[in-house]
Amino acid sequence: MLEVRDMHAYYGKSHILQGVNLDIHAGEIVALLGRNGVGRSTTCKAIMGDLTPMGSVKFNGMQIAGKKAYEISRLGIGYVPENRDIFLGLTTRQNLILGLKPGQKDGSGRWSMQDMFNMFSNLEERADVEATVLSGGEQQMLTMCRTLMGDPNLVMIDEPTEGLSPQMVQRVAELLQEIAKRGVSTLLVEQKLSIALDIAHRVYVMGHGKVVFEGTPAELKEREDVRKEWLEV
Repeated sequence: MLEVRDMHAYYGKSHILQGVNLDIHAGEIVALLGRNGVGRSTTCKAIMGDLTPMGSVKFNGMQIAGKKAYEISRLGIGYVPENRDIFLGLTTRQNLILGLKPGQKDGSGRWSMQDMFNMFSNLEERADVEATVLSGGEQQMLTMCRTLMGDPNLVMIDEPTEGLSPQMVQRVAELLQEIAKRGVSTLLVEQKLSIALDIAHRVYVMGHGKVVFEGTPAELKEREDVRKEWLEV
């Protein structure tokens, strides 16, 4: 579904991504691991068009490198940023409605607003209050649900469990598994190895702006050298 080859990206003169290669197949959860500052979030932004990458980025066989972010979104890629970009002056319900694509109606895709409420009852209880009153965990849920309302075929989720309670972390893990069950592919940027290795089908480890390991969670667990050099603090 997604094929990235020799992708480079810059912030000003800083060469952040230095030849990233990765693949994501249909219905697959792929974890992108690594220490802070190695380029994981930049990889998502480059794929999404927030940065203009050099190299090849193909989605369902179509070259998308150089396209605008809204064009990439309409092709079927959703993005949940680390900073939980919700519209604080709008209600929870209005935030979810804004996740719909132009011309799309609620329930016409794989996800409906009621699906979101069934999974996260807190959102339904606060459906008609401004999103500014939501807790950090509820805002994270809202951001993920708003992205799913657009019925993406691939969703990139950046650090969804950061700062959440253990209970909310478990809810996020359950949602990620439900996303995969519905045939949606996921690129998961995550610091918590326990979550990533439990739910991912495959993992990539990044270091110094490129992929330094690719394999299954079981294979990564056996590679103490990779974990020690690239993951452990």
